[in-house]
Amino acid sequence: MSDRANDRRKALGRGHVSEYLAALYLMLKGYRIVALGYRTKLGEIDIIARKRNLAIFVEVKARRDHMSAIDAVSPTAQNRIRAASDLWLARQRDYAVLS
Repeated sequence: MSDRANDRRKALGRGHVSEYLAALYLMLKGYRIVALGYRTKLGEIDIIARKRNLAIFVEVKARRDHMSAIDAVSPTAQNRIRAASDLWLARQRDYAVLS
């Protein structure tokens, strides 16, 4: 296996571990995880969680600091996440009460 392929495999593994840790953190804060890796033709959302009438959509980025994680989500990625979250919301029976 090439160094590049090995680095890619390690990064994917770190990403999955980071997503599960983020989901665990949210559960400890009282959220219910309703989807991990939610995929649509419009985009993907790493975590969808709910707490009563609040739905949150989480993009997980494993970085050394907050700013580099924030910078890692481009405006294009934000638009894809927003479109996928709108689609998920529209499919919920209780859409009208979700904030």
